[in-house]
Amino acid sequence: MHHDHQPHDPRELLRWELAQRRESGFALGDLAEAGQRAADGDDATEARRVLDALYATSRDERWAYEEPESLEAILAGLPDVAPVPTIGDAELRDRMLGAWLGRCAGCNLGKPVESGDHWTAAHLRTYLKLADAYPLRDYIPVLDPMPEGFELRECWPFTTRGRITESARDDDIDYTILGLHILEEYGFDFTTADVATEWLDRLPYTQTFTAERVAYRNLAIGHAPGLAGTVDNPYREWIGAQIRADIFGYVHPGNPRAAAELAYRDATLSHSANGVYGEMWSAALVAAAFTGTAREAVETSLTCIPPGSRLAEAVRFVLDRHTAGDTWEEARAAIGDRYGHYSWVHTINNAALVAAGLLWGDGDFTATIGLTVQGGWDTDSNGATAGSVAGIISGAQRIPPHWVEPFHDTTRSAIRGFDRSRISDLAERTVRLVTSR
Repeated sequence: MHHDHQPHDPRELLRWELAQRRESGFALGDLAEAGQRAADGDDATEARRVLDALYATSRDERWAYEEPESLEAILAGLPDVAPVPTIGDAELRDRMLGAWLGRCAGCNLGKPVESGDHWTAAHLRTYLKLADAYPLRDYIPVLDPMPEGFELRECWPFTTRGRITESARDDDIDYTILGLHILEEYGFDFTTADVATEWLDRLPYTQTFTAERVAYRNLAIGHAPGLAGTVDNPYREWIGAQIRADIFGYVHPGNPRAAAELAYRDATLSHSANGVYGEMWSAALVAAAFTGTAREAVETSLTCIPPGSRLAEAVRFVLDRHTAGDTWEEARAAIGDRYGHYSWVHTINNAALVAAGLLWGDGDFTATIGLTVQGGWDTDSNGATAGSVAGIISGAQRIPPHWVEPFHDTTRSAIRGFDRSRISDLAERTVRLVTSR
């Protein structure tokens, strides 16, 4: 995920807080218009004044959703789900390596086209057809000369077809690595405060975006970890927590509820409501993939998030389209119609795309990450999550070699002490966390 958002500019905060309140059922009254004017104006003081007024608004009582915040309230609304019996050591190793390799492959696939306003699903399809690469079955090819109106992200020289020599640095991989380190350092009883400590110690501020950058800044100026995600954070339901989930699923194979509880502790440092559910959902999805099909994993993931939430509704919507026999193109159009009003880095619309990639990819690794990235929006984050799940379902041995051989078993990372890690070593360390419990 990459974003040029400035969380210290009141006009920027105001612009997205207006959207956040509107989406989550708040009655804004005259503030809607005044807020838009102040967000578009030059007066930061006025923007700050309206922002503070916005914070005092309350939710419309007729709002249709139930989105609890505390873990107790979330768990109270969920059905009982028994963990699935554990899998054997050899299978666990193969699936775990598949998880890490799949995450790297999906992330690198989506990275050069990760710019949701430019690389819409339609624009991406046009480019891929020009390059004779639709549907996606390999890394993004570079057309030379680049046709008018298309611009790859600045990372293209080392993330496109024929140019990859290792897995590129990306926050979607960094947080998975940092999560591994946190679990090794603090064990499965780590706290949200432990996560905060490790962010400040091992994660560069410039490699955080949106909600993570707000939380980091709040920690740095002295806010307690319990408050860091709540002060001036209009990005609190965006995708940042969802991309941090996978490691918690990796260490709870077949036990999605336990995975979701770990994810909650991590997510609440920077997010709330659907932002938190997104991480719980992803962790559950990943955990369930160790013992089920893609469709079973998506269905099981729904048992770990509040059923009355907008996120649960979006995932059910995609499942219903799949059951109804839509083509992937029809489903993608329906997701766009229904959820396209969210920021391209919001949790809800992107989770819907991941679910669609998994359902229509149906356990086929290449089809899964190809369809997910073709969906647009947050392509590297979605590709990474779908790649994780598809990699677990395939196992490392069944991932087609053209996805993983270019990495030379190496990933770059901005996490202090982890740059140029061996991917196989990260997987082995993760297995150790599972088997040593």
